[in-house]
Amino acid sequence: MTLRNPIVFIGSIAVVFAILFLWWLASVTGTVSRAFVPNPFDAWAALVRGFSRGDLLPQTIGTVGRMLQGWLLASLIGVVLGAAIGLSRTARDYLQPTLEFLRPLPASAIIPVAIALMGLSPGMALTVVAFGSLWPTLLGTIHGFAAVEPRLKEVARCLQMSGPAFAWKIGLPNAMPDILAGMRLSMTVALILAIICEMLASQAGLGTAILLAARAFQSSELFAGIALLGAIGLVSNLALRAVEIRALAWQNSH
Repeated sequence: MTLRNPIVFIGSIAVVFAILFLWWLASVTGTVSRAFVPNPFDAWAALVRGFSRGDLLPQTIGTVGRMLQGWLLASLIGVVLGAAIGLSRTARDYLQPTLEFLRPLPASAIIPVAIALMGLSPGMALTVVAFGSLWPTLLGTIHGFAAVEPRLKEVARCLQMSGPAFAWKIGLPNAMPDILAGMRLSMTVALILAIICEMLASQAGLGTAILLAARAFQSSELFAGIALLGAIGLVSNLALRAVEIRALAWQNSH
């Protein structure tokens, strides 16, 4: 393991540089028009220029804030509601058809409904992002709480543990791996929906900036925005992965 990790890291960096080289080669050789695909140096210059002018910083803050607000709301609702459903077989039986009906609905499809009900407001974007990113956390929580070992339930009954005490001391630790995995997926969905809301509902953020750059054929600014979105997704995923490893460290100690 000590030898493999550096090799994997070096290999992943090599893949990134190979992609950048192919991108640069396709641009400078004229394989693709630079009016549509700039070389990486032009995209980097546009990124630096955007932050130095001050345009990209508030747009990035707007997108990240919209993503985090929707994700946190979805996580809170998903964990609380998922725990209640997962601990009750009756609730699962009654609510399963409704959940299966709502879960496949594309969150982007409800944007027109949300706009009709709430207008082009921050609350509309928050609702769409929270609705779309709810499902991975909710379903993961339900599965985690429903999969509690039956013998642990018998022990809890013998100890006369209350429902909340059982959920906190036994159900939550058992469901934590599923909850954290769902929250990581939800974060990605929240970022995607934040961008879609910005593009479709004219919310200030990177989505609007990318859309305007595309309409103006500003390829460098367009690719700079896309690269920035990728960096946001990467950093958020790595941060949640670090939290997940730390939170589940007790499993590896057994």
